Amino acid sequence: MVMAVTSSFWLAPLSAQQIFGTLGSPSATMSIKGDQLPAPAPKFGGVIKDGALQSKPWWAPRIVPPQDAPNVLLIITDDSGFGVPSTFGGVIPTPTMDFIASEGLRYNRMFSTALCSPTRAALITGRNHHSVGFGVISEQSTGFPGYNSIIERDKATIGRMLKDNGYSTAWFGKDHNVPAFQASQVGPFDQWPIGMGFEYFYGFIGGDANQWQPNLFRNTTQIYPFKGKEGKWNLITGMADDAIDYMTRMNQISPSKPLFIKYAPGATHAPHHPTQEWVDKIHSMKLFDDGYEKLRERIFENQKKLGVIPKDAKLTPWPSDLLTPWDKLTADEKKLFIRQVEVFAAYSAYNDYEVGRVVKQFQDLGKLDNTLIIYINGDNGTSAEGGPLGTPNEVAFFNGLNKLPAEVQLKFYDVWGTEQTYNHMSAGWSWAFDTPFDWFKQNASRLGGVNQNMVVSWPARIKDKGALREQFVHVIDVVPTIMEAAGIRPPEVVDGIKQSPIEGTSFLYTFDAKNAKAPSRHTTQYFEMMGQWALYKDGWVLSTKVNRAPWEAFGAANPDPLNNQVFQLYNLNDDFTQSQDIAAQNPQKVKEMKQEFLAEARKYQVFPFDASVAARIVAPRPNITAGRSEFVYTRPMVGLPQGDSPVLLNTSYTVTADIDVPQGGTEGMMLTSGGRFGGYGFYLLKGKPVWLWNLVDLERLKWEGSDALTPGKHTVEFDFKYDGLGAGTLLFNNFSGVGRPGVGMLKVDGKVVATKTMPKTLPMILQWDESFDIGSDTLTGVNDADYRPPFAFTGKLNKLTVKLDRPQLTPEDIKKLEAAQRNNRVSE
Repeated sequence: MVMAVTSSFWLAPLSAQQIFGTLGSPSATMSIKGDQLPAPAPKFGGVIKDGALQSKPWWAPRIVPPQDAPNVLLIITDDSGFGVPSTFGGVIPTPTMDFIASEGLRYNRMFSTALCSPTRAALITGRNHHSVGFGVISEQSTGFPGYNSIIERDKATIGRMLKDNGYSTAWFGKDHNVPAFQASQVGPFDQWPIGMGFEYFYGFIGGDANQWQPNLFRNTTQIYPFKGKEGKWNLITGMADDAIDYMTRMNQISPSKPLFIKYAPGATHAPHHPTQEWVDKIHSMKLFDDGYEKLRERIFENQKKLGVIPKDAKLTPWPSDLLTPWDKLTADEKKLFIRQVEVFAAYSAYNDYEVGRVVKQFQDLGKLDNTLIIYINGDNGTSAEGGPLGTPNEVAFFNGLNKLPAEVQLKFYDVWGTEQTYNHMSAGWSWAFDTPFDWFKQNASRLGGVNQNMVVSWPARIKDKGALREQFVHVIDVVPTIMEAAGIRPPEVVDGIKQSPIEGTSFLYTFDAKNAKAPSRHTTQYFEMMGQWALYKDGWVLSTKVNRAPWEAFGAANPDPLNNQVFQLYNLNDDFTQSQDIAAQNPQKVKEMKQEFLAEARKYQVFPFDASVAARIVAPRPNITAGRSEFVYTRPMVGLPQGDSPVLLNTSYTVTADIDVPQGGTEGMMLTSGGRFGGYGFYLLKGKPVWLWNLVDLERLKWEGSDALTPGKHTVEFDFKYDGLGAGTLLFNNFSGVGRPGVGMLKVDGKVVATKTMPKTLPMILQWDESFDIGSDTLTGVNDADYRPPFAFTGKLNKLTVKLDRPQLTPEDIKKLEAAQRNNRVSE
């Protein structure tokens, strides 16, 4: 939902230039008008004569924020629905969020976009997600302005605006706003945090990360603080430690300079990776033994008791056709599901504890009183991407495997949540954690996908402690609120580029007790995500009926998501939970709101509508491999991300290594991409050549020579012939070309030493938080039974060549695909 842009997003007076100290002296400071960033250099105010002794020096004043501008701690968690935290009736203990609520305000109508990258792009820019190129996640980006995953330079971020006004700015944790095709060390880095106004970054690039061994960066340099601490070091604690260190250093260096910190932990996105201490704590509480329906009812009653939802709110029926009722599950399923949710809950509680350490550091530094803390629970509703049964490996879901039987998953029971799993839970728990609403992350037309909650404190300003606010607030409203709190207006020009308007509305007015019941100032907002859409206006919501569960990502997409919909209408003023569809009684209202949605969609770059999900993951993008079919490497290299490396999926390929084997033999990794949860490796094991495909940790196919290589020069080659039409079929809403079989041959010096057929191949993606490495293996390995990283190659790798022979659709293929597409439309 998008707000109608007005001429100004808040009504405070324009920032005026203020000088502090003696102008021209080294200690002078100045707050700027801020309409142009960076601020123009002031005119020299000294005196220049022929000699320095006759001249008068003059220093330009250092730029500082307006007087009493607060520190800002902006916290956003991941994949966490309304009913997760104890602060809003959940059973999972979140004492840090509780504390901030008790010192400030609770908000029960805080809205996201229904998906992570889009919400986060809107959060840091104050503009709608399509306006800043993030109609979907960066891994699904397509070549349209609303979907290209590029935040253009006319949309400066909150980091840039505050930095140029004198703040120290830092970003910790998840960054899912770097285009997947700009994530390598070749850059460019203008879409990384340090290129968007954040002076310091400590976190990971992408949608999620293994919290035990993440693809972790300090600014743009990959770091490995977990080496030698495997199974003991965890990013949730690691990023809190680093944030505390950063805050302390900044305070020691310049105590008066305010801080802006974006704190974005990976929790509770899969993989759910808490420490064992927290798993044990949650397990001992026995919170989930009576199942997800009872959990939902318990959360609902808690919410009413707390007063965070109306007493007359109604709970929609349990979707028995979608999610098996608890009493219909087998004993194995119940055992597995309880383990899954306890690990999720432990992850959530663990994360809140570590957030608390960061909050406490503001207190220890004596800064808490003038610190604005905004703690948003979730960038969307709880994720159901584990499917109804959950999964030990989320990478399997993104390759279409979302129904692993409980007996298969129970093999991972004892290691669930450890470095041995990339785990997700049953969607039954996800539905319960979105209480009092229904549906999930991705479902932009349902409140379970978009209605988050939030707590805000600022002791120096907010005096209505512990109160509830019910005004409509969207993530695009956070930037203008922070700017107003700091007394800074948005710039008209940044780096010579005229800025587009901020599209959000400040909610600073809600901080005052006199405005507790004031009408919402953000009155109109559109929602759209992968063909599901809605419009909010003055308490009314027009929404499309959900036609796809989040785990149903691999079928043919709705060919006309704009019109091929069932429309529902709700009045949230009387129906808090979106439970009573009144479209049939209000046909004119439906018609009017649809037209208003179209106007918003045109205004904010939502067109063209696209309901595809998985198909967009393999869409072509302008990465450094585009248009290339041969890649040559002559020295070891690690850390090349999936989005910028040669892709061996849905294609024929040949990988050739020219090597020297020393006396005494050699072993080690020549080429690998992915890791423990999906990928491939080309290596020598005790001198024998091996090519291995790790099929999402469920099966491993291995080609291996029978003899160790003798000393001297050798050419080792793996040649794969793919039997399918390739990813080109996806352009016709058809998955028939991907994940097809093929035949691989391993060769040594031109002689075939192993041949094997792959009955199926991975159709979509390798493990995304692992890289394309040459000469060694970083993070996790593709086969723990054979080696442990780094498994550096001990011979000499003279040259490694990757050649791709991508399938090309013939005219006849295209005719058949077009006919099938027409038939599908007719059948719908």
